[in-house]
Amino acid sequence: MRIAAMLLFLLVCCGQAHARTPQTLTPVEGDVAIGDLPMARGSALTNARMHYRTLGEPRRDATGRVTNAVLLLHGTGGTGATFLSPQFAGELFGPGQPLDVTRYYVIMPDNLGHGASSKPSDGLRARFPEYGYTEMVEAQRRMLVDGLGVDRLRLIFGTSMGCMHAFVWGTTHPDFADALMPMACQPTAIAGRNRLWRAMLQDAIRADPAWAGGDYVEQPVLGLRTAVDMLLLAGSATVPMQAQLPTRDATDAWLVDQIGRRLPALDANDLWYAVNASRDYDPSAGLERITAPVTWINSADDFINPPELGLSEQFAPRIANGVYRLISISPDGKGHGTHTWARFWKDDLVALMARSAP
Repeated sequence: MRIAAMLLFLLVCCGQAHARTPQTLTPVEGDVAIGDLPMARGSALTNARMHYRTLGEPRRDATGRVTNAVLLLHGTGGTGATFLSPQFAGELFGPGQPLDVTRYYVIMPDNLGHGASSKPSDGLRARFPEYGYTEMVEAQRRMLVDGLGVDRLRLIFGTSMGCMHAFVWGTTHPDFADALMPMACQPTAIAGRNRLWRAMLQDAIRADPAWAGGDYVEQPVLGLRTAVDMLLLAGSATVPMQAQLPTRDATDAWLVDQIGRRLPALDANDLWYAVNASRDYDPSAGLERITAPVTWINSADDFINPPELGLSEQFAPRIANGVYRLISISPDGKGHGTHTWARFWKDDLVALMARSAP
């Protein structure tokens, strides 16, 4: 979650609930043992574990099938607790709001390699099998079906990495969800500048002599410092940043503060694996397989997904039941992190839930 805060400039207040419904915004947490998880890049992860948080209660039809489950998928380095931040939960989970938790069973996993789910820093370190988004989605599926008894979702909502997971879900399990809302990504291989900053971050970590093949005694601080720099740039929003940091001294002081707060929270192996997971992502060949209604949203001030590449115009027409929207640059924009500020796109979610109603 702390890495995600870096990337998105969010100060996630995990325990803060919406004032009108504090009792319903206290999540239930649990773990699901999902067995051995084969990896396309090598050996299997044995005894894999998925951690989750839920809000609300499952509702079942006459056959016992859960009908109101919503899956929220966080970004790189985050956890399910990201969605408990006021700018998200305060806009969506209260009475009468789009994901009112008295109506919906909201599921927020810590995805593979993150939070309290199986991850390198649990002990395997650099011997942890390299995972990709295909394995992460399979881990989510096992958590839902085998652990929570959910074999159908009302909605899959994903931010950044979770956005890419939503496209993987739609192309590999097209009948699993009634609706998809991917936020802040592209449904194609990560290349160009987007790949470059990720490769730079990974190289910096493993080029630090203190990394010691992943068996470091202390965190490789020099490599992680460069990683923080890259994450801060990737998550930046140029227009508000120019206003908020109008002088050299203000900018330099801000950077010192960010490094001091972010660096101690990181584990080098966990971060390297989390960024590496996007290496072979590319659902573009299967976009025609997506059958559920889709609302796909990016923001024009997103460093990671710049609109001038024209990728959205290339891929959106191939999504049969899709709607695409680009949020304009504004003085209060959040850059890549716009996806976690629900006020920018809450109405789009309302429209998607209406047009995908069973």
